[in-house]
Amino acid sequence: MNAERDLAPLAPSVVRALNDKLYEKRKVAALEIEKLVREFVAQNNTSQIKHVIQILSQEFALSQHPHSRKGGLIGLAACSIALGKDSGLYLKELIEPVLTCFNDADSRLRYYACEALYNIVKVARGSVLPHFNVLFDGLSKLAADPDPNVKSGSELLDRLLKDIVTESNQFDLVGFIPLLRERIYSNNQYARQFIISWILVLESVPDINLLDYLPEILDGLFQILGDNSKEIRKMCEVALGEFLKEIKKNPSSVKFAEMANILVIHCQASDDLIQLTAMCWMREFIQLAGRVMLPYSSGILTAVLPCLSYDDRKKNIKEVANVCNQSLMKLVIPEDDDMDEAKQSMTLPAEPASEESLSKSEAVSGGSLDASSDSNFSNTSVFTVTSSERIPVTLNLDGIVQVLDCHLHDTSIGMMTRIAVLKWLYHLYIKTPRKMFRHTDSLFPILLRTLSDESDEVILKDLEVLAEIASSPAGQTEGHGPSDGPDARSSQVELHVPVKASQLSSSGTKGMECSPSTPTMNSYFYKFMINLLKRFSSERKLLETRGAFIIRQLCLLLNAENIFHSMADILLREEDLKFASTMVHTLNTILLTSSELFQLRNQLKDLKTPESRNLFCCLYRSWCHNPVTTVSLCFLTQNYKHAYDLIQKFGDLEVTVDFLTEVDKLVQLIECPIFTYLRLQLLDVKNNPYLIKALYGLLMLLPQSSAFQLLSHRLQCVPNPELMQTADGTKSSAGFKRSAASNIDYTELLQHFEKVQNKHLEARHQRAGRGEQLERRVVL
Repeated sequence: MNAERDLAPLAPSVVRALNDKLYEKRKVAALEIEKLVREFVAQNNTSQIKHVIQILSQEFALSQHPHSRKGGLIGLAACSIALGKDSGLYLKELIEPVLTCFNDADSRLRYYACEALYNIVKVARGSVLPHFNVLFDGLSKLAADPDPNVKSGSELLDRLLKDIVTESNQFDLVGFIPLLRERIYSNNQYARQFIISWILVLESVPDINLLDYLPEILDGLFQILGDNSKEIRKMCEVALGEFLKEIKKNPSSVKFAEMANILVIHCQASDDLIQLTAMCWMREFIQLAGRVMLPYSSGILTAVLPCLSYDDRKKNIKEVANVCNQSLMKLVIPEDDDMDEAKQSMTLPAEPASEESLSKSEAVSGGSLDASSDSNFSNTSVFTVTSSERIPVTLNLDGIVQVLDCHLHDTSIGMMTRIAVLKWLYHLYIKTPRKMFRHTDSLFPILLRTLSDESDEVILKDLEVLAEIASSPAGQTEGHGPSDGPDARSSQVELHVPVKASQLSSSGTKGMECSPSTPTMNSYFYKFMINLLKRFSSERKLLETRGAFIIRQLCLLLNAENIFHSMADILLREEDLKFASTMVHTLNTILLTSSELFQLRNQLKDLKTPESRNLFCCLYRSWCHNPVTTVSLCFLTQNYKHAYDLIQKFGDLEVTVDFLTEVDKLVQLIECPIFTYLRLQLLDVKNNPYLIKALYGLLMLLPQSSAFQLLSHRLQCVPNPELMQTADGTKSSAGFKRSAASNIDYTELLQHFEKVQNKHLEARHQRAGRGEQLERRVVL
């Protein structure tokens, strides 16, 4: 090339030296360029200064020859030094060719480029801030450079740039955030370390409010938290910790809603540190933001509920998740039941951009709210709402119920999670019953299935929910009555009983067969009883192992009389006679032995009120499925004559081993505290002849066994009536006064007993016939 013509005002000797392979010669040339530029500055000859920079850039720094590029870099640095405070006027021209050399394949050249930029920045100081983004972009690449010398040089430049940013109040944070959001998703460890170091620096500058832009970088920070390097993880922990401190100090300026989805995603991370940190953030968000977090409840529950069943290896996560769960539950208030989801007066700032889109995304079965197409937030910002916008805070009940329902259906979830789900359902039925009853038909089947759970605690909570459904006034609302439709009766159409209390008596059956009418029970109560008995029928093991436990708990939670009355009414129409007999035996045992039913026993013992006589007749008709339990009911209600009449009929029945076993158990029951009053009435022989006759009847039924001996010894203790005569012996004792119960048609009841027992005899013979046919087929 013609150096004198093409590269003036640079002297030919300077041009040759800049192209030399020796560093020392290039350095000498740089000193000459510095001297030349100083002269131009003194002369205020800006055109020549620009011309020199252009030559160094185009002909040297961007040259195809490596030594020329090295010469160009040192020459540009020399220009910057010569320009001094005026270098800010030419920074674009000085910086761009140097940054281009950052991508050079030659590591030495990249190092020289780093050195040149250091000198340029050192001279320009604050003037480089308008070019900060391009500098940061170049540095982020050098931070991951494989050459240790280049990396070392970039660290020096990085520290210099951080000092400049720290001491300046003109940093353009708004312009920098998009670049930071993009670079934060780098997978390179050194690049990540570089990013975190810058975030820590920016956090420390009082004039820079990085908290406003936290939603843009929070997802990337949590991803860096999962880095393999302990040092990087620790740095990221510190950065997140600093942000959280700032959030606690200034909660009013925090965009909680814009970060909720991000936390939901990372609360489900497989990495323990990420999950614990995200859960801690979620805890603080719920406590600080309050009802602002309500629209995200379904996503939060999806993340939190599985953590409640963690073992001791993840104890910390479990404890924080539990606090999140409890705090979120407290945000649901009775007013949520009254608010129309489209029109709510209470509004809070910084809500998600679209409530409708949020509701859809929360309902995603995967659980994480669809804040983005994936967990990477680098390409587009999903949050567009500014802090000045106000959107109503709504409880997305549909999404919450879907999540709870999904967890109940998942058989793999732990016991504590199932308990938490049931607590949530109970809480929602208490706080928002009107809205919850819209979901009752879909929840009812899984709640019934949950009664088969292996955990007593789960069953107890499940029963609380079912009891609330069955007794809540909201379930009686007209028009909300899915239970009034065909589903209420399922396949058992014959079990239909009118729902309204005014329709619960039927003259055709003397008012004895209807389900009870009390203001505490709603239209779902009878449906519950029907389905519970169907469950017991289909799962005999459940009836054997948990039947008594379930019914006793229901008697505590609901009205015991209603439960026994309705179950007796349903069993009266039961087609599976064997099940009916077993169920009646179970109910009778509970009635006679459970402390929870003390009041009901007393009510039946005296039969003083029309209600008690109504209940007795209803129970009696179903108790006829089991002869011995029918007698025990008569003993309980002091209907001794009728008990004697029943025992007389036992001679016409088919006496089986099971039958004798039940008689044996009844004898044992007579010796229990429940029947203390009955044993004392044996002293009044004159007024209780049928009691003694009934007991002798039982004795005659029994074979020579321990029960026979027990009852025989008891009857031997019955005193001689002549010895028991007193002055007022002509008076009838209270035990024989049954005038109040005279309106009970005992003849009709006895006929009903015979009719039911004939059905049982026929059913047993049919079963026996089928058994014989099966045996013959096996032999053939």
